[in-house]
Amino acid sequence: MHLPVVDFSSPTAAQDFCRSLHETGFGVLRNHPLEQSLVEGIYAEWLAFFHTEAKHRYLTDPAKHDGYFPPSVSEIAKNHTRRDLKEFFHIYTWGQYPSEVSGAARSYYDQGKALAATLLNWVEEYSPPEVKARYSMPLPQMLEGSNNTLLRVLHYPPLRGDEEDGAVRAAAHGDINLLTILPAATEPGLQVLGKDDAWHDVPCDFGLLIVNIGDMLEEASGGYGWTKSGPRLTVLMKLYIKESMEKAARAAVNDVNKALAKSLETAARDAIHETAAKLKIAIST
Repeated sequence: MHLPVVDFSSPTAAQDFCRSLHETGFGVLRNHPLEQSLVEGIYAEWLAFFHTEAKHRYLTDPAKHDGYFPPSVSEIAKNHTRRDLKEFFHIYTWGQYPSEVSGAARSYYDQGKALAATLLNWVEEYSPPEVKARYSMPLPQMLEGSNNTLLRVLHYPPLRGDEEDGAVRAAAHGDINLLTILPAATEPGLQVLGKDDAWHDVPCDFGLLIVNIGDMLEEASGGYGWTKSGPRLTVLMKLYIKESMEKAARAAVNDVNKALAKSLETAARDAIHETAAKLKIAIST
């Protein structure tokens, strides 16, 4: 299965995007209007935030589902028994927002919601007439006045080695919403289940947007044949990989330094003993 990358600025973007959604359940966009510099800034400052204890001041309210979700309350995907190995923060217009970070994520929220309205308009435009007739209202209007649009900031902490057997970063799952818009990282990892029942890599060049349909769009269209693709994350995102590699590199350098120090100490001791033997001096070590 091939996942095409659609140029948002192309005259045929809407048609190409909807064809990809229908055939694969996913759409991959480039040259989109979301600011890449904003994404990079959000990645950096939220990574720092997740490394602080301040995050625990914003623990999620089970009745509202906003705020910080530690790994201990992370999700369990359908048909799985282990929690995903991740932590995340839910941002709503009305919910908790940490004072330790800038308002960049809120700006991204606004940009993302505007883009979602455009994409939903495309979906409606290229839905068959009989499907359009099933929509209770124009799809973009489903976002207007809604308090349920969510921005989730995800962090995949380094593995400690004591994780439960069978636990993964993000198990195969479906989304319950209308659309999910995911900014891609620079490392592979996200996969989609194709019609051939095989897992296929999703293009992940930094700057791309990955869009997948959810159960609510399936419901709104009366069961129209959107491909129900279950995404999963098999490899970690760029920030986690970089963080883990840096940690491993530091540990390796430390081990090398210890080995070198031990070797130098041994070599120095041998040289001293050799010299002392020649001078017939007794050395106590």
